[in-house]
Amino acid sequence: MFRHLRDTFAQAPRTLALVWSASRRLTLVLGSVTVAASLLPLLVAYVGKRIIDAVVAASPAEALRWVLLELAVIAVQALAQRGLSLLRSILGARLSLDVNLRILEKAQTLELRHFEDPTFYDQLTKARREASSRPISVVTELFQLFQNTLTLAGYAVLLLQFSGLAVLGLLIATVPATVAEMRFSGLAFRLRNWRAPEGRKLNYLEHVLANDGHAKEVQLFGLGPLFLSRYRQLGETLYREDTALARRRAGWAYVLSLLGTGAFYACYAILALSAAKGAITLGELTLYVVAFRQGQQAFQSILTAVGGMYEDNLYMSNLFQFLAIPTRRAESPKSLQARAELGIRFDDVGFRYPGQERFALRHIDLFIPAGQSLALVGENGAGKTTFIKLLSRLYEPTEGRILLDGKPLDAWEPGALRNRIGVIFQDFNRYQLTVRENVGMGSVDHLREDLRIERAIERGGASDVISAFEGGLETQLGRWFHSGAELSGGQWQKLALARAFMREEADILILDEPTAALDARAEAAVFERFRALAEGRTTIVISHRFPTVRAADRIVVIEDGRIVEQGSHDELVAADTRYARLFELQASGYR
Repeated sequence: MFRHLRDTFAQAPRTLALVWSASRRLTLVLGSVTVAASLLPLLVAYVGKRIIDAVVAASPAEALRWVLLELAVIAVQALAQRGLSLLRSILGARLSLDVNLRILEKAQTLELRHFEDPTFYDQLTKARREASSRPISVVTELFQLFQNTLTLAGYAVLLLQFSGLAVLGLLIATVPATVAEMRFSGLAFRLRNWRAPEGRKLNYLEHVLANDGHAKEVQLFGLGPLFLSRYRQLGETLYREDTALARRRAGWAYVLSLLGTGAFYACYAILALSAAKGAITLGELTLYVVAFRQGQQAFQSILTAVGGMYEDNLYMSNLFQFLAIPTRRAESPKSLQARAELGIRFDDVGFRYPGQERFALRHIDLFIPAGQSLALVGENGAGKTTFIKLLSRLYEPTEGRILLDGKPLDAWEPGALRNRIGVIFQDFNRYQLTVRENVGMGSVDHLREDLRIERAIERGGASDVISAFEGGLETQLGRWFHSGAELSGGQWQKLALARAFMREEADILILDEPTAALDARAEAAVFERFRALAEGRTTIVISHRFPTVRAADRIVVIEDGRIVEQGSHDELVAADTRYARLFELQASGYR
């Protein structure tokens, strides 16, 4: 019990700090109105007593005055309750936005490895699931706890004039139901936390069934019934678990609430007998009955708020755990040992994905001089894209280090490093935004510079795509929003290339299978423009097409995460090993 009470308020200080930062003025007003609302019920009870006493004393004028006063108090009480509801709604909306912004801001500081880790997604799901409601719920319950405590204290003072045992009975009768509620709150929390992977799977199945990116295969392969069946089966399982818990919770709540009801009527009977014997007046009977009933409800509300806060604080712990995820590791003295050289150096680099025992790359030692063009060749899964992600600092090496111009990557300021690198991956994004934004995202600071965007479009080979749209750069793309124009895979890829070319200051250009969706003519045009743009810059290209690869100054062959060959096209063909066999295999397909 005491552990539960400690847990109930564990996250309250940090939650209040969130609320205070969201709006100090609204928080102060909410607190003031809460205090006023806590005192008004006491005044209503006292005025009710005076009305009854005036009636018994046969004083119509006095009775009328007290009735009018009660009307005024009730009106003020209704205004206070409406005001509380309005304030909670406004503050809740403000707080929901602020908390979601904090979650998204935190997500921007995390590394790519976090987003590829299922455990991280569970944390993210649990943090976002309740972010819009739990913080304001904690604050509401804290204020209600304060409000009902003041109200209860006032009623207790009134009841002590009649019987101390009545006050004790009022307090004890409501405890069992609250203890049970706290227990079921903990069970509900653990159930939902344990089911986080199942919840994500349910969301994924819903996404597949109702997303335009999956619609073609779902229809062509007849996948709808299969996925719908899995969705229904998983959803029904979660429904049965929730229903079973809700039934147990409701049953125990009803049984234990009868204790409070029995205590009230026992006290009511004693009060009625006392009034019948003349020990108390009818006005005092009315006052004590109202005080006991309302006091019992106030105490029940206090315990309910404590139970609710216990559950809310459990969920808030998910949010604070997510916000506390460590970001990029700090620079170490070793990382500051620089070499005086211009270019990119992989120094015995190894990388292993989170949760994996096998290394995706191991013992990579490679120097790429500034201005050299390099091609990476290897079968799917050899580690080529991982190589690029390490260089882009989307991942941190598990072993070794990477240096740029003699300076370790972890010693570079992230913004400065990003400005030096222009990259496009094969799985590029298709933003449901305008043409301007799809291209301009490559250099956000130049999003409004039409000439720069048009140069990038021309370099990416997308001029013919844009010329077909009446709206030009402001044309909405994709089918998610009204009047959006859908593009073919090759057209989307041209825009993605244009996005990479937006970063004109970049002296390192990286293309990871950039022309996979283009035909041979379009591919040749892209690389002709790319070679002109890349003059004097360091370029790294991943491609399975040897006409593209053979133009590089140096070719590196990766197999099972290790460099097994490197040299020029002619040197590697003359060596008659892996690269030569791959080249001959592809060349034979064109004969």
